[in-house]
Amino acid sequence: MRLLLWWGGRALSSAVTLLGISVLIFAALRLMPGGFAETILGPFATPEQKAELAARYGLDQSVLAQYGHWLAAFGTGDFGTSMISRQPVAAELAARLPVTAQLTLLAVAAAVLAGVPLGVVTAVRARPGGGGGAGRLLSGLGVSVPEFALGSLVVFVVSRYGLQTTGYLLPAAVLSIFAISATARTTRDAVLGVLVEQHITAAVARGETPWFIIRHHILRNAAGPVLTLTATITAYLLGGALIVEYLFNLPGIGSYVVQAVGRRDYAVVQAGVLLAAAVFIVMNVLVDLLVGLVDPRLGRRA
Repeated sequence: MRLLLWWGGRALSSAVTLLGISVLIFAALRLMPGGFAETILGPFATPEQKAELAARYGLDQSVLAQYGHWLAAFGTGDFGTSMISRQPVAAELAARLPVTAQLTLLAVAAAVLAGVPLGVVTAVRARPGGGGGAGRLLSGLGVSVPEFALGSLVVFVVSRYGLQTTGYLLPAAVLSIFAISATARTTRDAVLGVLVEQHITAAVARGETPWFIIRHHILRNAAGPVLTLTATITAYLLGGALIVEYLFNLPGIGSYVVQAVGRRDYAVVQAGVLLAAAVFIVMNVLVDLLVGLVDPRLGRRA
């Protein structure tokens, strides 16, 4: 019964959150200077031309009517039609999803395979002369460097020396720097919190080896924050790595939505942002369940 109540509460809060996001994105697009008619027809269009274009796309209706029609269609799985390409938005997003998904998979895999071990080693050696300072410095630097600066530097270097920037390796590497650094810092903090608990002291007193203690006592108890961060990074990247996709000219969801913002392609931007928010919410719900399974102490509090 308690689990059903928890599911019901999360479903209700998720629905309310998505509804609020839909209102914000719909209103923000309409409040941006320069509407769709001005962007498409240019500054010298006549009022008659603007009115004809607005009527063609239903922009002559009230804002509440437009929002109601869009929300009702979105609820049935109809994401609308691109005002530029005249193609269904769902088909356009689906065609670009593999690019974004591959970038996400590579970056998250690098974060888990490199960030978690780095965080564990940094935490275990977090003492004077233990070598943990270098790991903290590297992770702090990786978190601090903006993606656009690192991506621009990579594009400049490979272009300067005649290398190719096509493919997913380089953009995934740029995304991985932040993901690895953030994962390492979170893992370090979580492991440090576990190391001071009494059951770790008892394991050391029993003569258990450091590797056994890390595998059987530390990693499981420190998994909660790491799983939460991993889900957040995954949801963020699946929503579209805007800057990296744009810099490396990749036809992913992020670059598609950015171009749609400049063209005032309302249906594309609304669908892209709302889907990204939905992915983020679903990932957080799933990770809450997973954390409860991994760490029973947290599961009992759910």
